[in-house]
Amino acid sequence: MLEDEEIILESVDLNIWFGSNQAIKDVDLKIAKNNITAIIGPSGCGKSTFLRALNRMNDVIPICSTEGEVRYQGKNIYSPDEDVVELRKKVGMVFQKPNPFPKSIYENIAYGPKIHGIKNKSKLDAIVEDTLKAAALWEEIEDRLHASAMGLSGGQQQRLCIARAMAVKPEIILMDEPCSALDPISTAKIEDLMIELKKDYTVVIVTHNMMQAARVSDYTAYFLLGELIEYEVTSYLFEYPKDKRTEDYITGRFG
Repeated sequence: MLEDEEIILESVDLNIWFGSNQAIKDVDLKIAKNNITAIIGPSGCGKSTFLRALNRMNDVIPICSTEGEVRYQGKNIYSPDEDVVELRKKVGMVFQKPNPFPKSIYENIAYGPKIHGIKNKSKLDAIVEDTLKAAALWEEIEDRLHASAMGLSGGQQQRLCIARAMAVKPEIILMDEPCSALDPISTAKIEDLMIELKKDYTVVIVTHNMMQAARVSDYTAYFLLGELIEYEVTSYLFEYPKDKRTEDYITGRFG
């Protein structure tokens, strides 16, 4: 249960607007360390907006305004003295569509560590190898590290993007529908990888696939029209939903 977990990230009275349209309404949600938390709900319910608020990715949208707090290890990331670059090193993001840099596979992984000051080639080599192994990609591409990342399959590109996020040693990895553009075999590999990752990372995933949430997550949050309707241990939420709106959604009567 959540009260027995170490909480690494939490939103407190979080409200988000795009212009006059309120996308997130008074959301309080605690995220447990070394667990997978899934966020589900119909299209347009605020799932991705909430996820992006967790490392201030919404800041890049001029009409977006945020009230309330997101506390990472107890500190509000929206405080004026927050170093956003450092925050995104600790709270990484993997997007819906694989977005490798138009560089070599090696340079995709080495880019982040270089930005953060690592220049030693043997150190970079070790980071690239260790990270690609952790992302279950090394054996598939070890003989073409200096080939373009754009030549990888969609599933390989997405695992590369996960590896790229891991290379700067984050504590939390946010994933915004990471399997929506992938075939079933690639999806299964990403799901296996997520389960492996939670040994060392905290994972928060937005998914439109309820069965995926049921397969991989420890906790599930159901959002509707910008509100957090229900948040529970995944097996409980799917088997014993407390709110009729949650039950209607997971049984297919709505959304």
